Amino acid sequence: MFDKEFLLNKLAENIRVERARKHLSQEFLAEKADITPQHLYRIENAKVCPTILVVANIAKALNVSLDTLFPINS
Repeated sequence: MFDKEFLLNKLAENIRVERARKHLSQEFLAEKADITPQHLYRIENAKVCPTILVVANIAKALNVSLDTLFPINS
């Protein structure tokens, strides 16, 4: 069984790290992922649980695989 809080925090951290590594603003990434900057902010701060489709769009926008963002093996 996975801990929801742990998964959300790790997902948020992984998205922030990848976005920063690629020197992208939240606004730019949000636009590329077809979500609002406010929604991305809430995801990056583990305030909401995004759908798998939103996470897939973020992964595509960051040009990374889903397993880069999901902390399943952590």
